[in-house]
Amino acid sequence: MKKKKVWLLTILVVAVVGISIITGHNNSLKAASPLGKDTLTMITSPDYPPYEFYDTKGGDRQIVGFDIDIAKTLAEKLGFKLQIMESDFNGLIPALQANRADFVMAGMTPTPERQKNIDFSIIYYEAKDTIVAPKGSNLKQPQDLSGKKVGVQLGTIQEQNAQKIAKKVAGIQLKQLNKVPEVVQEIKSGRIDAAIVEDTVAKGFAQANPDLEFNTIPSEEASGSAIAFPKGSSFVEPFNKVLQQIKGDGTLNKLVAKWFSQNTANPVSSTPAKGGLNLDFTRILPDIPFILRGIPLTLLFTLLSVSLGLIWGTILSLLKILGIKPLTWVANAYTSIFRGTPLLLQLALVYYATPQLTGYDISALQAGVLTFTLNSGAYMSETIRGGIQAVDKGQSEAAMSMGVPYWLMMWDVILPQALKNILPALVNETIGLLKDSALVSTIGVVEILRSAQIVGANKYIYFEPLLFAGLIYYVLVMGMTLSASALERRLRQSE
Repeated sequence: MKKKKVWLLTILVVAVVGISIITGHNNSLKAASPLGKDTLTMITSPDYPPYEFYDTKGGDRQIVGFDIDIAKTLAEKLGFKLQIMESDFNGLIPALQANRADFVMAGMTPTPERQKNIDFSIIYYEAKDTIVAPKGSNLKQPQDLSGKKVGVQLGTIQEQNAQKIAKKVAGIQLKQLNKVPEVVQEIKSGRIDAAIVEDTVAKGFAQANPDLEFNTIPSEEASGSAIAFPKGSSFVEPFNKVLQQIKGDGTLNKLVAKWFSQNTANPVSSTPAKGGLNLDFTRILPDIPFILRGIPLTLLFTLLSVSLGLIWGTILSLLKILGIKPLTWVANAYTSIFRGTPLLLQLALVYYATPQLTGYDISALQAGVLTFTLNSGAYMSETIRGGIQAVDKGQSEAAMSMGVPYWLMMWDVILPQALKNILPALVNETIGLLKDSALVSTIGVVEILRSAQIVGANKYIYFEPLLFAGLIYYVLVMGMTLSASALERRLRQSE
């Protein structure tokens, strides 16, 4: 019994220590308040070279790019330190509205719809839209897209422009995707006929993929990139003054020449594309250390979620079998809610709603651990309840006849046998959490999948980094499965 107590106590200590680690480790992810601090927090989507992307050489995780250099210049001239957060593009505006950051730089265009919810600086760079399509498609004008499937990145000005084109040109079918690399891959897979992408980004993809071409779309109205702020931000005016200054003294032109005069990704081969998958894993070899750095974070996330989920699930299962109707109703209602709604929705609500509802600026990793703990607890509670009820009733009757208190009986007699019986189900839940940890990439946690997507965006490729990430997940799952099998065999030896 002492060994079992020590084992359970160890899990609790690991969970508490882990939370302390991520709380301290992720202070860098917390947004600064708009006033009264010496640090400005910028949020971006670093999968859009040359505007913002990760420098993955040597396993580094430094976000670089045109927007980053401008932001550093602005912060320096205004006398602030700069802190950078990341998110998917469609999560940038919600992050501003939740006061998670002071401003956004991500090649964002100040459209009338966006201006209703956030403020913008003056435009600091103007770019043009292009039609990206397989070479030889001869799609040069919006009218050429009639009857075609066209891809766009969700939440971008290109999506809005494509919707305007679709109203004028009959037969266009739009397909929205989260990232530009995904849009380009859809073209290469033949699922869409073309995509509307910004010219500077389209240039990089065309250089990396000789089987693609792009043609500039004539602009009907002025558009360009601006800095986004929360509504009513006091930083708009000082930022505008500095932007005007760096435009006038040539600093901005130097940055344009630095980032847009050449392909900022790693050099690509000019060899014509071959048929089939045309996989070339040598292109990601220098970036493998960067992808591997996502493993410890994924394992930490999984360990914390499983440990805390097991504790929470045990509590819920006990509430369900105590026989106290109000507690049973609450536990059953909780389980119903968390099993009946998508995990991704729960994650988004916890991450974006917590600062607004409580005032606590929860970090991305903390939000992920909390969400997965609450969700896995709901599933584990049913598994643990079944395990408890599967223990022979004679065990509890014997303990009660000896005068053993109920809680001590559950802790020393029933729960150890129940956990032993449900070990395979708990292993399955752990494996599911390991794989589902990829969902936290949507709120900016750079785990295995996010790392692979970053490499793909930088190299303008898709399959190779994702296949390598899949291999990592498979190896981790197999290692976990073998360890669980060894533990189960050892436990069975005592029977």
